[in-house]
Amino acid sequence: MKSEIEIEGKKIEFEIQNLAERANGEAMVRCGDTQVFVTCVMSPQEIKGLGFFPLSVNYEERYYAAGKILGPRYIKREGKPSDNAVVISRLIDRAIRPLFEKSFQREVQVIITCLSWDEENDPDVLGLLGTSLALSLSDIPWQGPIGVVRVAEKKGKLIINPTYSEREESSLDIVFAGLKKDEEILINMIEANAKEVEEELIVKAVKLAKEAIKNLIEKQENLQKEFGKKKILIEKTEEPEIKKRVEKFLDQKIEKILFGKQEKVSKETGIKQAQELKELKQELIELIEQDFPEKGGLAKELFEKRIKELVHEKVLKEKKRVDGRKLDELREISCQTGLIPRAHGSAFFSRGLTKALSILTLGGPSERQLIEGMEIMTKKRFLHHYNFPPYSTGEVKRLSAPSRREIGHGMLVEKALLPVIPDFDDFPYTIRIVSELLSSNGSTSMASVCASSLALMDAGVPIKAPVAGIAIGLMVSPDGKNYELLTDIQGPEDFYGDMDFKVAGTETGITAIQMDVKVSGIKEEVLIKALQQSKKARLKILALMKKTLPEPRPKLSPFAPKIYKIEIPPEKIGEVIGPKGHTIKRIIEETETTIDIEPTGAVFVTSSKEASAKKALGIIKNITREAKKGENFLGKVKKIVDFGAFLELETGQEGLLHISKIKKPLKIGEKVPVKVISIDELGRINLGLQKTTKKKNYARRRKKW
Repeated sequence: MKSEIEIEGKKIEFEIQNLAERANGEAMVRCGDTQVFVTCVMSPQEIKGLGFFPLSVNYEERYYAAGKILGPRYIKREGKPSDNAVVISRLIDRAIRPLFEKSFQREVQVIITCLSWDEENDPDVLGLLGTSLALSLSDIPWQGPIGVVRVAEKKGKLIINPTYSEREESSLDIVFAGLKKDEEILINMIEANAKEVEEELIVKAVKLAKEAIKNLIEKQENLQKEFGKKKILIEKTEEPEIKKRVEKFLDQKIEKILFGKQEKVSKETGIKQAQELKELKQELIELIEQDFPEKGGLAKELFEKRIKELVHEKVLKEKKRVDGRKLDELREISCQTGLIPRAHGSAFFSRGLTKALSILTLGGPSERQLIEGMEIMTKKRFLHHYNFPPYSTGEVKRLSAPSRREIGHGMLVEKALLPVIPDFDDFPYTIRIVSELLSSNGSTSMASVCASSLALMDAGVPIKAPVAGIAIGLMVSPDGKNYELLTDIQGPEDFYGDMDFKVAGTETGITAIQMDVKVSGIKEEVLIKALQQSKKARLKILALMKKTLPEPRPKLSPFAPKIYKIEIPPEKIGEVIGPKGHTIKRIIEETETTIDIEPTGAVFVTSSKEASAKKALGIIKNITREAKKGENFLGKVKKIVDFGAFLELETGQEGLLHISKIKKPLKIGEKVPVKVISIDELGRINLGLQKTTKKKNYARRRKKW
């Protein structure tokens, strides 16, 4: 069965073929020649006591989708997911997760496979649409469907679902996901990167997206009515005796720990609060398990539920936060730069108990990261990596490869900073920043934005403007009628709150947004207020950052490599490289430098020693400069023929010394002082002997040669 819908002139095709018969749900979605296949599977048994919903979302790139055979010589198949695939998996997860019942405890796995990619239509939007349809058609209890669109700006006009080329030219690239509730469209996921756009443009994009989202939802609802399976019933087991005992044990203990202090909570008190809650939870679990074995998971669930209720009640009724701040008040902020002695740039940013240390390293063009993926084939010169070690939360855990969360947060910070990074022509360095999260209590990614921005300035990178990030939270009443927005959310407000709205930008405008919710979605008015509140906070943070370091340092670190650039004729590139690369290898070895040559003829010489770089530049200039009539050279005899000898000049060119001008027999390899007599229309050089040349000049030229 096939069904189509047209969104802004583009056809999106839904197809249900029953290909994966053993899956609970499936869907095929296509736009142009980009096609994705989505399946969802639910485990037959519930998993009790996890404390979280066991959902896994995997976006699978396939090289065949783009007609490519990639990978190293001995492995020609897809390996671990690329960073891009991880980001898409997280985007889809964040949109669908809030729409599962809180009491649902069966494991659910969604797999999105990109079967075809046409280089115009991106598969991530189609993947989320396919996920929504597959879940809606399945028997898995899910409160969708949702609609999703991408919005870009082209020549002052907003467009829906742009092509890749349109996105590259746009100042805004934003994805909205939303659902329909009481005939109103609520937004439940945002992912955006922008070039310092104003908040008003984001609001306009939301208004445009909502109509398209509504049409996509209604199309899926019609398909669900016709082809959807009956949803399974979720068994809600009531445990009144356990609930009663938990309530009696807790009584006002949680409230006393979280809200017992009248004054603002200090950093030390915040650590004490977390420890006391941890001990109280463990005490409760042990108490319940004495009389009700294997019910510790339920006790933990009821404990977390009570904290969530209490945090909401205090904000909504008393406008009181866990740490005593006002609803729009920032935590205490401090900044430092230049902490790491041998780093090319470093900065520390502290916001309450959240502390980020960002360290920057500069490298030459050759150190760019080569990206070979289904969608992306490029060299990446700006990289940000985010590390979240277990000690940042006071825990002991096994260290492993970067988690999906670490990859996702690292990419978010990278998006936020990329619009202010200088162009390659102006600053031909490869830039890598690593953010080490030393202590965590909410909003670590936005702290990394601030620390990384300061590290860039500390390194002397001429960024266009400093960037700061802030997270806005939300508390909504059970009936959904009342809500409050919180500026700069910390741990409990993030974990037990209803929204995490991250916004990064400069004084001029927004560079990145990421929003996810724990409620079904938020209204447009909430989004507008959140944007206004985030701007106010961002400007305050930027003012504090400027007090620490108002602008990029005038010079690079003395430990950073120096890059020198010259332009050579593109047709001379082969002469610099030499047969099988011998010439350029010899220059690199002799000068201990790194040399990068662009197809345009731009040559970059990278070295930590100025003298070495200048020596390499001198050799390259000699190789590539053109000999002119009247110039003197010390030529090396390369070939002897009946009518004379061919000599290699210091420019790398060859010229003929006619036999009539040779006064004594020559040998291969002999160096002869010659002069350019003429150059014909074909570029052939005619040489003659220099009339007078002092011996000391011979010696100098031979040494230089």
